[in-house]
Amino acid sequence: MSENAKKLSSSSWAENARTIAYALLIALLIRAFLFQPFFIPSSSMESTLLIGDYLFVAKYSYGYSKHSLPFSPPLFSGRVIGMQPERGDVVVFKQPIDNHTDFIKRVIGLPGDTVQMRDSVLYLNGKPVPRVRVDDFIYRDPTGNVRRIPQYRETLPNGVSYITLDMIRDSVWDNTGPYVVPQGHYFMMGDNRDNSSDSRVADSVGYVPFENLVGKAEIIFFSANGSASFWQFWKWPWAIRWDRMGKWVD
Repeated sequence: MSENAKKLSSSSWAENARTIAYALLIALLIRAFLFQPFFIPSSSMESTLLIGDYLFVAKYSYGYSKHSLPFSPPLFSGRVIGMQPERGDVVVFKQPIDNHTDFIKRVIGLPGDTVQMRDSVLYLNGKPVPRVRVDDFIYRDPTGNVRRIPQYRETLPNGVSYITLDMIRDSVWDNTGPYVVPQGHYFMMGDNRDNSSDSRVADSVGYVPFENLVGKAEIIFFSANGSASFWQFWKWPWAIRWDRMGKWVD
């Protein structure tokens, strides 16, 4: 190989390396400051979010904390450009117990609020949150069995409205004591009220510090029902939930 050819090859490798480095940097900046993809692994937010949904989380919604960055490096404490969430927001946050595991729930209680469940009805500051029965949620298990689950439309004091499930009559979570949300913290609940580890469970989630918020769930960009493995490409068209793609998270 001639000297010119070697120089040209070396220059090409250097240029490719720079391009890859720039691409990785841009991807990191987008993930840290704009949008982060998130996968729904559990049924705690049904029927709003289903197992197999992939969505984008807006990182800028509540400002930035150390949890905005991958692996939550302890570079600073608190939040920068902090903006408070609103009741009804669907939020990804770091589990307070380990400050590592990502959870996704709905903001129900703000700092200073009193939250309680009475006979499966949500109470905020001593007043029942209105709820109306709607069509049942149709649940199909992996074996094809069908179950109808009662659904209710709940409307918070600020007008945010969403669907909740009532899977178990007289469950342990249908009646609770009052929870008083501390300053700088939030009370989170899953829409699948009887199948959600959330702020009602003190040794699992409890009250969520403002610093632990990662971002607001915005839009579902992909969804699959789990009926096809990644290598079963011929089944993909029937495994994809086409109707959920591009759906905004309410």
